[in-house]
Amino acid sequence: MSGIKGKDTLPERMLRSALHKRGLRYRLHYKGLPGKPDMVFPRFRAIILIHGCFWHGHNCHLFKWPGTRQDFWRQKIESNRARDQRNLALYHELGWRTLTVWECSLKGRTKLGIDQVTEIAAHWVLFDDRDAEITGRDLSLTS
Repeated sequence: MSGIKGKDTLPERMLRSALHKRGLRYRLHYKGLPGKPDMVFPRFRAIILIHGCFWHGHNCHLFKWPGTRQDFWRQKIESNRARDQRNLALYHELGWRTLTVWECSLKGRTKLGIDQVTEIAAHWVLFDDRDAEITGRDLSLTS
C-alpha cells in the first residue's frame, strides 16, 4: 500500500490541468484546512475533492469489497468514509462549499469524460452555491 499515491493521481492531474486551462486558479493540498483538500479556490470559497471509488467506498462498478483480509479492508474503507464525512462537515462549518468528483466520472464504463466533468466543475466553482458531487452516469437509466 505504500506505493499507492494519495495525491497527484491521474484523475486529479487531468482535472487540475483542464481547470487551469480555463483560467481557474487554485491551491493544492492546502494545509490550512482539515484533510488538506485536493484543490482549493480561495477566491470562490470552494473546494474540489477528487475521490478514488475504491479507497472511498463509492457505490459504483469500480468498487468491490476485496475477497482477502476482509476485516482490514472493511475497517480501512469505513474509516476513510467517516473521515470524509467529518471533513465535509468541517468545511461547511468554516463556510466552504465542496464538490466531490468521483473516479467513475472520469474512467470506467460509466464515465462522463474529462471535458464534461471539467465543464460541470468550472460552472460549479464560478456560479453554484451548493455542495455537489459528480459521478459516472448510470447506464441502467439510459436504455
